[in-house]
Amino acid sequence: MSTKDFIEKDYYKVLGVPKDATEAEIKKAYRKLAREFHPDANKGNAKAEERFKEISEANDVLGDPKKRKEYDEARALFGNGGFRPGPGAGGGSFNFDLGDLFGGGAQGGGGSGAGGFGGGLGDVFGGLFNRGGAGTGARTQPRRGQDVESEVTLSFTEAVDGATVPLRMSSQQPCKACSGTGDKNGTPRVCPTCVGTGQVARGSGGGFSLTDPCPDCKGRGLIAEDPCEVCKGSGRAKSSRTMQVRIPAGVSDGQRIRLRGKGAPGERGGPAGDLYVVVHVDAHPVFGRKGDNLTVTVPVTFDEAALGGEVRVPTLGGPPVTLKLPPGTPNGRTMRARGKGAVRKDGTRGDLLVTVEVTVPKDVSGKARDALEAYREATAGEDPRAELFQAAKGA
Repeated sequence: MSTKDFIEKDYYKVLGVPKDATEAEIKKAYRKLAREFHPDANKGNAKAEERFKEISEANDVLGDPKKRKEYDEARALFGNGGFRPGPGAGGGSFNFDLGDLFGGGAQGGGGSGAGGFGGGLGDVFGGLFNRGGAGTGARTQPRRGQDVESEVTLSFTEAVDGATVPLRMSSQQPCKACSGTGDKNGTPRVCPTCVGTGQVARGSGGGFSLTDPCPDCKGRGLIAEDPCEVCKGSGRAKSSRTMQVRIPAGVSDGQRIRLRGKGAPGERGGPAGDLYVVVHVDAHPVFGRKGDNLTVTVPVTFDEAALGGEVRVPTLGGPPVTLKLPPGTPNGRTMRARGKGAVRKDGTRGDLLVTVEVTVPKDVSGKARDALEAYREATAGEDPRAELFQAAKGA
């Protein structure tokens, strides 16, 4: 905000008090208006939020005796039509640049500035207009709520198909006792250290500076004159709530999901933070997961693998599918049932990867044993390990 704009503002009118009001009258008027126009009591009302800023700005000046004195002097000097020339100016208008007056020393006349302020009026009012490196417009700005993290455990099927689950979480909410102001009377004052920004500059050398949360107001930008007994002046209180959260289909174990605006509420009309949910998925006794594909191991008999045939395979939550087993299918071969896997982000499904496992009977007797003996005699000349030994010699 420029110096000219600052001087032209009537802070007494903003608070509705006379120019000779006492400190107690100013404080009482500020508290009444602050309660009426506080953003937490007028959510979504931009006019009320702007009015609250004006009220806080006026109280920051008039509530400080030193600032009020400087403000009154500046208003008396420039507030009624600008700087007026004295006798001998020829009766004409006198134009001047406020930037020259407040930015540096006056020219001529032995180096003394207008009104006798040698270093320029900026030296007199510098602390009033720009304390802590931030203008008054930066005060009591909306503050975003904190992000919240929680965990949820899903069954294998819920992770594949998606689910809506109840989630109980704890977060910092506006204190109900003081309506989130931190002050017992609901009228905190702007922090003088950070001038309401909630941050202070920290030099790091080389011409650079970093910002840290203000140590006095803990990043809130406001300080409670009469701290709330419940929240100890922080304006926040720990609260637990249960909400229904929709977990999208196809999530995997360990995945972190971000839900915008579902975290802790903001302050002074600021947006809510985000909710981060870490998903844990229980194992399934039959199916596994490989990206967007599901996996399953299906046992087959020796004759099905050797002679071929049709094999029924279960699917997750759906009817079985039938796969055609080619003759001579080796143990461990993987076949694919398309569209029977997990849900992808675009809504389509991955595949079901079916691995064949040839089973060996534990007890063979009767006709089955005779048949296997006959098979052994018929294939006596074949050695399945011949290539193995040949390769071993070559190595």
